[in-house]
Amino acid sequence: MPLSFCGNDNASAYSVDDGVLDNGCFVDALNLVPHVFLLFITFPILFIGWGSQSSKVQIHHNTWLHFPGHNMRWILTFTLLFVHVCETAEGIVSDGYMKSRHLHLFLPAFMGFIAATTSVVYYHNIETSNFPKLLLALFIYWVLAFITKTIKLVKYYEHNFGIQHLRFCITAMLVILYGLLMAVEINVIRVRRYVFFANPQKVKPPEDLQDLGVRFLQPFVNLLSKATYWWMNPLIIGAHKRPIDLKKIGKLPIAMRALTNYIRLKDAYEEQRMVADQADKSPSIWRSMYHAFGRPILLSSTFRYLADLLGFAGPLCIYCILMRLGGRNSPESSEQKNVTASGLGVYFLSSHELLENTFVLAVLLFLALILQRTFLQASYYVTIETGINLRGALLAMIYNKMLRLSTSNMSMGEMTLGQINNLVAIETNQLMWFLFLCPNLWAMPVQIIMGVILLHYLLGFSALIGACVIVLLAPIQYFIATKLADAQKSTLDYSTDRLKKTNEILKGIKLLKLYAWENIFCSSVEETRVKELTSLKTFALYTSLSIFMNAAIPIAAVLATFVTHAYTSNTELSPAAAFASLALFHILVTPLFLLSTVVRFAVKAIVSVQKLGEFLLSDEIGDDSWRNGETSVSLEPCKKHPGAHTKAINRKQPLRYQLDSFEQPSRRQPRPTETEDIAVKVNNGFFSWGSNMATLSDINMRIPTGQLTMIVGQVGCGKSSLLLAMLGEMQATGGKVHWSNKNRNSVAYAAQKSWLLNATVEENITFGNPFNKQRYKAVIDTCSLQPDIDLLPFGDQTEIGERGINLSGGQRQRICVARALYQNTNIVFLDDPFSALDIHLSDHLMQEGILKFLQDDKRTVVLVTHKLQYLIHADWIIAMKDGTLLREGTLKDIQNNDVELYEHWKTLMNRQDQELEKDTDVADSQTALERKNLRRALYSREAKSQIDDEDEEEEEEEDDEDTMSMMTSRRSKIPWRVCWKYLTSGGFMLLFMMIFSKLLKHSVIVAIDYWLATWTSRAQNTSVSANSSANGTLTDTVPFDLSYYTTGFSILCSSGIVLCLIASLTVEWMGLSAARNLHHNLLNKIILAPIRFFDITPLGQILNRFSADTNIIDQHIPPTLESLTRSTLLCLSAIGVIAFVTPVFLIAMLPLGVAFYFIQKYFRVASKDLQDLDDSTQLPLLCHFSETAEGLTTIRAFRHEARFKQRMLELTDTNNVAYLFLSAANRWLEVRTDYLGAVIVLTAAVASIYTSENRLQSGLVGLGLTYALTVTNYLNWVVRSLADLEVQMGAVKKVNGFLSTESENYEGSIDLSQVPEDWPQQGEIKIQGLSVRYDSILKPVLKHVNAYINPGQKVGICGRTGSGKSSLSLAFFRMVDMFEGKIIIDGIDISKLPLPTLRSRLSIILQDPVLFSGSIRFNLDPERTCTDDRLWEALEIAQLKNMVKSLPGGLDAVVTEGGENFSVGQRQLFCLARAFVRKSSILIMDEATASIDMATENILQKVVMTAFADRTVVTIAHRVSSIMEAEQVLVFCEGILVECDSASSLLSQDDSLFTLLVKTHK
Repeated sequence: MPLSFCGNDNASAYSVDDGVLDNGCFVDALNLVPHVFLLFITFPILFIGWGSQSSKVQIHHNTWLHFPGHNMRWILTFTLLFVHVCETAEGIVSDGYMKSRHLHLFLPAFMGFIAATTSVVYYHNIETSNFPKLLLALFIYWVLAFITKTIKLVKYYEHNFGIQHLRFCITAMLVILYGLLMAVEINVIRVRRYVFFANPQKVKPPEDLQDLGVRFLQPFVNLLSKATYWWMNPLIIGAHKRPIDLKKIGKLPIAMRALTNYIRLKDAYEEQRMVADQADKSPSIWRSMYHAFGRPILLSSTFRYLADLLGFAGPLCIYCILMRLGGRNSPESSEQKNVTASGLGVYFLSSHELLENTFVLAVLLFLALILQRTFLQASYYVTIETGINLRGALLAMIYNKMLRLSTSNMSMGEMTLGQINNLVAIETNQLMWFLFLCPNLWAMPVQIIMGVILLHYLLGFSALIGACVIVLLAPIQYFIATKLADAQKSTLDYSTDRLKKTNEILKGIKLLKLYAWENIFCSSVEETRVKELTSLKTFALYTSLSIFMNAAIPIAAVLATFVTHAYTSNTELSPAAAFASLALFHILVTPLFLLSTVVRFAVKAIVSVQKLGEFLLSDEIGDDSWRNGETSVSLEPCKKHPGAHTKAINRKQPLRYQLDSFEQPSRRQPRPTETEDIAVKVNNGFFSWGSNMATLSDINMRIPTGQLTMIVGQVGCGKSSLLLAMLGEMQATGGKVHWSNKNRNSVAYAAQKSWLLNATVEENITFGNPFNKQRYKAVIDTCSLQPDIDLLPFGDQTEIGERGINLSGGQRQRICVARALYQNTNIVFLDDPFSALDIHLSDHLMQEGILKFLQDDKRTVVLVTHKLQYLIHADWIIAMKDGTLLREGTLKDIQNNDVELYEHWKTLMNRQDQELEKDTDVADSQTALERKNLRRALYSREAKSQIDDEDEEEEEEEDDEDTMSMMTSRRSKIPWRVCWKYLTSGGFMLLFMMIFSKLLKHSVIVAIDYWLATWTSRAQNTSVSANSSANGTLTDTVPFDLSYYTTGFSILCSSGIVLCLIASLTVEWMGLSAARNLHHNLLNKIILAPIRFFDITPLGQILNRFSADTNIIDQHIPPTLESLTRSTLLCLSAIGVIAFVTPVFLIAMLPLGVAFYFIQKYFRVASKDLQDLDDSTQLPLLCHFSETAEGLTTIRAFRHEARFKQRMLELTDTNNVAYLFLSAANRWLEVRTDYLGAVIVLTAAVASIYTSENRLQSGLVGLGLTYALTVTNYLNWVVRSLADLEVQMGAVKKVNGFLSTESENYEGSIDLSQVPEDWPQQGEIKIQGLSVRYDSILKPVLKHVNAYINPGQKVGICGRTGSGKSSLSLAFFRMVDMFEGKIIIDGIDISKLPLPTLRSRLSIILQDPVLFSGSIRFNLDPERTCTDDRLWEALEIAQLKNMVKSLPGGLDAVVTEGGENFSVGQRQLFCLARAFVRKSSILIMDEATASIDMATENILQKVVMTAFADRTVVTIAHRVSSIMEAEQVLVFCEGILVECDSASSLLSQDDSLFTLLVKTHK
């Protein structure tokens, strides 16, 4: 057919006799002018101007600025583009009705489309470079387009065309759109005055964009970039080259920061509070949340409604396309219509005629899908952003409240740490998740109602039966969901229990190995694991039922509907109705499946809000209003009690101390005068901890300014409470606390229980104050911290605290005291700073720190202490007894006025002095021991990290060689090997069953739909042939057997449902068996590993394998694997079906496949990085909350609330920005895969419409289209499940890493029958040429040791730290590598014995007493082999019998974790009893008296001498004094045995090392 602009089938097409504007073709040509004008003007500017500019200067986002009406312009332009598409379609379709081609029908529309696209590109470029003058070109274009379109509309009207003609409506729409765009342009001129005005307006971009640290640009980009997340491209593609870090994701925009949202929520909450106070109710948090965040939720719901309504376009378009194709196959003729006579000489379509064109329908379907997906993702994004904002606000609210919580609340257990941590970690997240799912609550009912109406329209009554099936099965879904939650809860309980046991095993692993008890404890963990697995089985069962329901409900509904329809309806089932309703059922199932989840989350959210409400209304500490600024904390009591009005704090600095005389220095006034010399004064104070009982009563006291006040008294008489009462932490039921007005700084306070931050040592000491090197150095020296700091890997820059290096009690306490000393405050409160310190450190701290350092600064010091020998230094003494004041005054006053008390103190002091003399050697040893432990922990870590570093270096070198590409490919590779390991660890049988059942299930599902296609096509053909034979034409008709099709359909559906169940069960079962095997192997490997493994692997790392990693393997991998296999197989089967129906489709698949490959590749890498960032930023936030809750009193005493709040806001924002980016990356992926899915639908539709002209069955077309629609839903699930699985496989990889650990060699080379039952009987020990090392790569720690120990001899072993004493004790048990020489006990070489035999026949008492949770009986005899009498006897020997008898339950009394309910001395005595229970003839004591006091040590020594009189006892001594009685002493130096003789003869040699050790007390 020849082409011509005005068509050549009409001679008058080019005639202008009736006037130029009455020629339709000329009017259309006139419409081309504005479009061509715009293209001519803008192209040079775009290509030449911007090309040269962008090469010179990088336009950064801080130049971005939206012109007025920005969003309006984008919306109008998108609408304009859509109308142009409609206009083009209308032109092409109506041109099809003409005899020759009329280009003027669609060419101007097509040019209009290009011009509209250009206009928006041009506008975007002008906007980003902020150069509004160039907008003039657009203004002219809108005016011209508006004029030409108006002319066209007027001409149509004159020729009597109206609303019934589609082209008239489209032209009218265009006139309106151009008019509106012209108005937008005029508005920009009006606001920005860039032209026609003398002074253009200067505008700055928003504050966020001026800050280059803000990288989250979603709120600032244009609508297209907002909808497609185009601005994320550089980040996601860049992640491939180098990992995303916190710097790359930058800061949050101001509107999303926690502080902004906190203020918003707090205002709303305060408003509710005022309303509630009037009505005497508690304030509603729901309402406050609605007022603060209601608008975005409404916006999101609107998007959601639009998306859901557009979702129904899919089934409807399929219905129309199949109706048309079915109709076309019928023998109706489609002749060409005649041209409607009109002056304009062309055919005018009605809208109905346009929609009868199948290609138009395919394009409409495509556009509807694109829009639906865009709206859906926008809705998700808005809810997630709002959820994150809400979480930030809630966290800030909880934190603020926590800082004001009354201490009694915390200590009386109304608000435990656990509850606060739950609020932070669980409740806020519950509310956030509820908000994510919130729009579903009101969108779902609409979706369900609409779906049922449409089904009824398509299928009539039978559709309702299908809908009923779905609705009736929904409650079962809810029931399963609640059961799932219960199962998860019980699993959690068991796993907590298992972790507790595992933790105990790992902490006491040395003891377990030495006593050969590994199997007993291992089996107890396995027992708990069995319970946990039973619970996991229930969990797996319900999970698979839930997955099964999701897959089976639509099959059941379809079966019920179609079979009912076949037997009840008069009309045959057409392919159009069948496949449209099939698509509708797919749409309906999703909301019903989600409904159970949403309802569950709603219930949880209600509970969370209740808890939150209770927390926000709990008691607060008094008000700060009487002080100025943030830097203060109240001393007014809690709000419940009318408080004293208190005055501000003063601290005038201390005067000189004179240490020489016991008398009070004479040059100081004996009593401070009332005026200025009192820092704090309490009048008639009654204080309580929140109960009605007063803890402190009738307190009248004062603290003199600038002096050292000591508070003394027995344990529990209220000394610490008195300090806290002065700090305002207790509730004052009466009386007043006055602080002098001199100054209002904070109080430096060192609490009795040391409290550290998760920060470096330096940050812990400076505590937010500016760093002053000189002062810092002085403080460290006073607290003797330098030697400890030198041990730390990074000195004072080492992280300590919960997540850092574990320090001992003494080290922690000294850091806390250092913090108090470093602060520049006038008053220092020290609460028993000496409790965990040995005598040398205490003296040093007292002299250098308190008397010298604080005295030089003239500070007021209040010291609570038990060490009465320091009373001589006190300027003022307060003696307490049972919560009241016994005495106050100087020591002289008390000596004169209360002789009895003074004498009592004196006797106590004498006793302390005697102990002092004994203790001096203990003292060093205690600190030395702490340092030794630290050194051990660090040494082992260093060795480990060295190995790691070497690995890393090797990796880095490899990277450098292969440049970035290697790194890139390594990061984007899927860990197939690990996946294979995981799958095979579940067992090959289950793996085979899983793969087989999955493939079979999907084949059956495809078969069901294929059967439906042939059935409906057959039915349609039969009805068509029936019609045609009725019309008199003869065709061959094959009789249509309905029952054959319905039976086949029912069988297929039923088998499909059964297979769904089998497939979902096999995945879960395989996951369970993999989890069982992995945990079992891991536990056995770890428990049998050599002790060296535990030295070089941090405990936390091993525990992580058992907690986090095991949890992932137990609960997360199976569902992810299920989801991945399901969505992949669905997509593959869909593509297979489409390719089968229209093979042409495979050509289009190629570019789509490439696009999909790159999208998933980039996304997986970026998603993994962002996931890691989210996880790693969450931990510090939770830790900050828990450490604040623990250190409330300290923070408030120091007045550092503001600083801690600031830190919390920073941590929250960092976590939120990571989470926001993660969810934006998910949206980025989903938008892209959804658009790919839409393109697949379009190509499938177009291909099948083309092919169907060759009489392709319309049933098969329906099959292809329905499957194409499902692809859009599942493509993104493939990628996301793949990304999740990749992250989760990390856990399997880590566990597998531990499975390669070598075990100890438990087998012996001699037969057990050769070892006598009672070996070792005598206890004779020969050591011959023994050399020992910890590992084959390390140096020997003992070299060529030869010694002989007689049966029953008491032997002492000594030497300096690190000389190899303890290594010898381990050698007796073969815990270390004895690579030369041998130890022979009672004639048997121990290296030939099986390990369990050897270790079970010897006894050892370690320096760290280890007790396990359980009963006393279990701790003494876990093997349950001894009688009660034997146990009581052992307890009696250890002097514990009376104490145990007094406990409830006697031998079955409870021992808490780590034996915390006994003192260290008692624990050590239990260990002694344990050694005695095992009647071995050899006892080894490894520095067993290092951590106990003198009294306990005396008991121990006595017991060893009597109870073990006939046994060989080897004592490894920390204090040389403890082996003075030994019959033989071995002295080691650097791993070599240097002296060996009795103690007395060694002492007689002046030059012996032993004599030197005794002299230096080392």
